[in-house]
Amino acid sequence: MKTRFALTFALLLPALPALADDQANAAQTALLAASCANCHGTDGKLAGVIPAIANRPATALENQLMEFKHSDSTRATVMPRIAKGYSDDELKALAQYFSRIGSAQQR
Repeated sequence: MKTRFALTFALLLPALPALADDQANAAQTALLAASCANCHGTDGKLAGVIPAIANRPATALENQLMEFKHSDSTRATVMPRIAKGYSDDELKALAQYFSRIGSAQQR
């Protein structure tokens, strides 16, 4: 019994840093998403002039965020300035985060 436990523990031990990284990344993304609440609401579902971003396809959100960051388009007011403050990976993580709100994938 002790041998089985030790073997199981030894096999799972290498996975612990990855699990910790996933949790840290999720916490980091949630912290980044908090800044979006100022305009889009705490859960990205604010109704009104500013579009809701919750439960939209991640690819659509990511494409829009990348356009804000890398384009000189004047279609938006503040979003190009905000998007430039994030790395492409952070914008992708935010798109995935908001796409899961209100869906079965939400954690």
